[in-house]
Formats: sequence, structure tokens, C-alpha cells
Amino acid sequence: MAKEKGRKLIAQNKKARHDYTILDTYECGMVLTGTEVKSLRQGRASLVDGFVQIDGGEAWLHQVHVPEYSQGTWTNHSARRKRKLLMHRVEIDKLESKAQESGHTIVPLAMYFKDGRAKVEIALAKGKKEYDKRQTLREKQDTRETNRAISAARRRQRVA
Repeated sequence: MAKEKGRKLIAQNKKARHDYTILDTYECGMVLTGTEVKSLRQGRASLVDGFVQIDGGEAWLHQVHVPEYSQGTWTNHSARRKRKLLMHRVEIDKLESKAQESGHTIVPLAMYFKDGRAKVEIALAKGKKEYDKRQTLREKQDTRETNRAISAARRRQRVA
């Protein structure tokens, strides 16, 4: 069987980008069981409630929902178990020291297969205030409107 190449997205956490300001991102491997990998290959996972906690010098991914594999037997995994993340010691130490600051947390942004291996992208994030969220939405809407106006003007120029 040929090896997989490239990146295949499994799940994305859009809510994290809305609720937090992303300060720094990291790519990590995960320790998974066989049925978890098979379930992920079917494209089923949810990162919405997920967070990362550093405990005893190890990074752990909590509250990420990977549903049970449908053809699994008694060897099936539990859907919301905590999963160990594979990172370098230096990265873990740096992440732990930054996460200790007030208002900072570590959240998963995306889960994907990269060259056949399951990876998760995590981010050091700072919570946004309600007015920051509104301002971000307003800026997105303004840029969308200006892009529409520019493309409409270009269409009018081509016709004329």
C-alpha cells in the first residue's frame, strides 16, 4: 500500500479563533489506540470543548470527542478520554511557563493527518473580551464589503 502524502483535515475548532487571541501555535503528535485512528480516518472528531493541560512535565489533551469506531468490539476506546500529546521537552516547558500567566490557556485548533500520522495543532491563547469579539466581527464584515465593492467595480469596468 502506498504511503499517504500531504495534509488531510479531520476537525477544526473555529470557535477557538473567535473566543481567543492566538499568540503561538504548535504541532503535536498524539498517543492513540487503533480504534481511535480508524474513527479519525472516517473524519469524525470534535474539538469544541477541548483544552490542553500540562501535568508532570507531559501535555494532555482533554475533552476532545472522538466517537467510538462503529465496527469496534470490546477493544473500543472511550469517546472523551484524555490523550497524551507528543512534544519536545523544551516546547512543553516554554508552553507551561507562558500558560501560567493570567488569562492564558492552551486550546486545540485543528486535528489532521500529515503524511499518514495523526497530528493536532494547539495554540497558546488569551481570552477575548466581548467588545473585542464584536470588533473582530465588524472588521471581517467591513473587509468583506470592501472586497465586494472592488469586485463589482472591476466587473463594471470590463463591461464598459
